[in-house]
Amino acid sequence: MSGNQALNVNYVVGPQADLAITTNGSDWYFTVCAVMSVASLAFMGMAMGKPRTHRLFHYITAGITFVASIAYFSMGAGLGQVPIQVEFVRPYSSQGLAAAGTREIFYVRYIDWFVTTPLLLLDLCLTAGLPAPTIAITILADEIMIVTGLVGALTQTSYKWGYWVFGMFAFFFVVYQLAFVGLKSSRAISAEAGKVYMTCGVLTIGIWFLYPIAWGLSEGGNVIHPDGEAIFYGILDLIAKPVFGFLLIMGHRNIDPATLGLHIADAGDHGAAVGNNEKRNGFFGKKHAAGTDGPANTNGTTLAV
Repeated sequence: MSGNQALNVNYVVGPQADLAITTNGSDWYFTVCAVMSVASLAFMGMAMGKPRTHRLFHYITAGITFVASIAYFSMGAGLGQVPIQVEFVRPYSSQGLAAAGTREIFYVRYIDWFVTTPLLLLDLCLTAGLPAPTIAITILADEIMIVTGLVGALTQTSYKWGYWVFGMFAFFFVVYQLAFVGLKSSRAISAEAGKVYMTCGVLTIGIWFLYPIAWGLSEGGNVIHPDGEAIFYGILDLIAKPVFGFLLIMGHRNIDPATLGLHIADAGDHGAAVGNNEKRNGFFGKKHAAGTDGPANTNGTTLAV
């Protein structure tokens, strides 16, 4: 045996999709897994060069790419998927199929998105200095978008498009929060924060608009082959995660978290002061922890790291 044998090794007894990824698709998924893994290590390495109080965005971004690497490893191995009867049966002569009745649907992709897209939005919302209620409702809308996408992908009838519509309503709410509420808030903080938010926000909105199209061509309409689906989603995820993460972290080089309302105390250096502050205000206190830089901000959040 030589080369990539993952699909053969993990081929299990039971129902198998008529239309599934080939070794080429598996190779691509493993390639994206490798890129995500390297990006995770790079972001953590970049964090080590910063004070612990300035690592929040590094950790969040590294978490995004690390979770994605696990999902892509699973998809490359042909795992985390189920065969679903397609609504539109189409011929795929390249695989010698007269008509593909069932298609391989990777539910692990949606588990990835359920974890990583809220973290990505958290990166943006914290950069914009948005209040907790706004962050919460934006993330909730995002979770609705992901869940409806998954349910739609697993639905065998035309009702799948109803879930797609629900998901689009949630998506446009997220876009509104990012394009209008977040942008205004980031510009009010500082020119630097506004610049970083603008760059990463425009990238995110532009890329996210392509995901519903990819869904419609693959899980929804069964138009493109699963190998094509792998390439489409893989390119989008590479831009939306490692590229986004690099731009965000580089942009945060000259931004003090305190200016964003994030008052992060290093318990290793200010244990006594932080301990006293926690007794007064709880772990998430309203008052600025003693021994940290920056002015007090009653609307911010104090964290001990």
